[in-house]
Amino acid sequence: MSVELVGKQGGQKPSFMKNDVLWNGIGSMCYALASMVLAFFVLRLGGEEQGGIFGFGYSTLGQQFFIVAYFGLRPFLITDMKGEFSFRQYRQFRSLTGGLALILAVLFLLFQYGSGLYSGEKSLILFFLCLFKIGDAFCDVYESELQRRGVLYKAGQSMFLRTVFSVLTLLIFLGITKNLFLGVIAMNLAQAASFFLFSFLPLQATKPLGEEKSLGKSDLVKLWKEVFTLFLSVFLDFYVFSSSKYAVDQVYGSSRSGIFNLLFMPGNFIYLLANFIIRPALPHLAVLFQEGKEKAFRKQENALFKKVALLSLVLFLLALIFSGLALRILEWILGSSFSGKFTGERWTFCILILGGAFYALANTEYYLLILKRKQSFVFIGYGIASLLSFFTVNPVVAMGGFFYGSLHFLSMMVFLFLFFFVTGHGKEKPTTIPFFSQKPMLKCQKEVGNAGKSPKSEAKL
Repeated sequence: MSVELVGKQGGQKPSFMKNDVLWNGIGSMCYALASMVLAFFVLRLGGEEQGGIFGFGYSTLGQQFFIVAYFGLRPFLITDMKGEFSFRQYRQFRSLTGGLALILAVLFLLFQYGSGLYSGEKSLILFFLCLFKIGDAFCDVYESELQRRGVLYKAGQSMFLRTVFSVLTLLIFLGITKNLFLGVIAMNLAQAASFFLFSFLPLQATKPLGEEKSLGKSDLVKLWKEVFTLFLSVFLDFYVFSSSKYAVDQVYGSSRSGIFNLLFMPGNFIYLLANFIIRPALPHLAVLFQEGKEKAFRKQENALFKKVALLSLVLFLLALIFSGLALRILEWILGSSFSGKFTGERWTFCILILGGAFYALANTEYYLLILKRKQSFVFIGYGIASLLSFFTVNPVVAMGGFFYGSLHFLSMMVFLFLFFFVTGHGKEKPTTIPFFSQKPMLKCQKEVGNAGKSPKSEAKL
């Protein structure tokens, strides 16, 4: 069943409650905005220390383990319309990757605590934030199945209601108790309840695509090969994107980390806005490329790049003009204790916006590389950028604080853009990586054609 046809019978316009595009858009945008809303209010209600722990745990560390649990499965699942694997098999696979993510999170936090880098309180809060994001990945497999079964609007409603319920629960508990630890426990309980009400029960009311089977060893190996390449690309991409946030938290601690995290967030909205240009264009570009219409393909490719570049330029210029006023207003809302802590970082903010602009351009080229079946260059680019970030970001941030951290972020985004642009516009033949299947990378084209939650977009906030 085609997702685009769901809810439209006889050419009739779908009702409000069954509108796929509307509810998927509402759910995706609400999910994307949750990080910024929570980072702001936790900073306001809990102060710099708790705000910093939350911002780092929710949008950086927790998101890194979300990607491990997610494991690139959604693009494969939502395009498996023939029922190659049953929902039970997908759910069992996600349970395994979620368990792996939880084990890795515990080991990482124990190491940080044992090394004296994290306090006991910070480690516990970060654990429950990682648990929340891993739980989010488990909810996602139900929402993905709702989309596959032709009720995308129910997936969007689930995402919207889960997000709102969890956000409100945390903010209410934090406002009453002023205790972030109790707040994140309550948020996990709220997610569990909302998962049952808004994900589990709606899926139970739909019809499976075929016979439900258990995940055998051969099925596990096959799924692993299908999705590992997409997982690895997203994991490395997110590490490079977030490396300056990791460094600020490690070098300067939670209080400063919360401020940098809030300065960092608006830059990502350039990429989110660019997705409204990129995603609708990809299916048509894929058709032109597969049919060998090189001239028409080049024309549409150049048009797409120019649109994203123009959007990026306009938003960067707006940041240059209005950043001073915007940061003063932010300080005024947060309170007098934050006076000068944001306005003093105006140029850091502008550079982070510029980095976000180059990130949007880099991801435009990323999708085009996948479309052209040149995904080997994606891994080479992310691999080089990850190594560069790992060995340079901490010394750079320690040397120059937020400003140098923003310059490091900008340099990594420029590198990725140039690398993907040069390799994507060359004359090399399509390449693949031995052992790993290229199918999930191609299926990613289909996912971005359908508006939906993707770790390369919403997850980055």
